[in-house]
Amino acid sequence: QVQLVESGGGLVQAGDSLKLACTMSGWGLAAGWFRRVPGKEREFVARITWIGDKIDYADSVEGRFTISRDDPKTTVFLQMNNLQPEDTATYYCAASPDPSPTFYPYWGQGTQVTVSS
Repeated sequence: QVQLVESGGGLVQAGDSLKLACTMSGWGLAAGWFRRVPGKEREFVARITWIGDKIDYADSVEGRFTISRDDPKTTVFLQMNNLQPEDTATYYCAASPDPSPTFYPYWGQGTQVTVSS
């Protein structure tokens, strides 16, 4: 059973930075970050392949957020710079054995990011 645990959320001011981390127990998994605001659909943020050769971002975070993973590839990071109030959400890490996933079977519990203006 694959387990994912997110960390690094918090309360910051507009323009600040945060770095989220997702530690996963599986191997060979592509990973993604998503976010959800109550009352809205879950939104894709970024994704990275197992070996890190392909990365994609949502237009809303391109140029501000960076997804990466460490050398053992068991931790996936989301560096978030120049945070804005509209980035406020619960952020979820997801993983999939599919190298180019359209479906993620494994999810973390989420970490809250709140950006004040």
